Amino acid sequence: MSQLSLFDAEEFYEFPKDLLEYRENFLNREEADLLKNLLLKNTPWEQRTQKMYDKTVLTPRLTAWFSDNSSSDLDGNVSGANPWTPELLSLKERIEKEFGYQFNGVLLNLYRNNNDSVAWHRDKESRYGTRPVIASISLGEIRNFDFRKKDHHQSKYSLPLPHGSLLIMKGDLQENWEHRIAKSTKPMKERINLTFRLINEL
Repeated sequence: MSQLSLFDAEEFYEFPKDLLEYRENFLNREEADLLKNLLLKNTPWEQRTQKMYDKTVLTPRLTAWFSDNSSSDLDGNVSGANPWTPELLSLKERIEKEFGYQFNGVLLNLYRNNNDSVAWHRDKESRYGTRPVIASISLGEIRNFDFRKKDHHQSKYSLPLPHGSLLIMKGDLQENWEHRIAKSTKPMKERINLTFRLINEL
């Protein structure tokens, strides 16, 4: 099956609408430009490692974790996190006020070029609780955000996420759907993704 736009009028009915909220211009161009440049310059980016079969490999992107508890990282390890910056805290409160959700941390991902990616996965760790809500803001280069049904990979959809857009994943999305940012053969500039989360026992 070829990839289809998630919001194509003829296909969207196949993807439950109660699993997503989308705002293409949540940040205006000036806000998005200022935030992207600030984060590129001032964020303490790190390259994490992950287990792949019997090997430990570097993740193909840079990350940074900010949270209410600066002594605990995203995985619950007492290795330290970054305290909220004024800009990130203001953005968190703006999303909470407008959409009625609550968050206590944000994971920043920096995709440096077309070779950076994140593989198919579900955000289903127990620390996220059941039916987690994740608010995702995109800055910079437009990348396709791909979805596929966990038990039917032929059901695959793609949503381009432009500069300043907001996508909220909720409901049973993490239970039944996987998502990714794929590598590309097309040259690309930087993209920053901010994913606001509510972590239990942070």
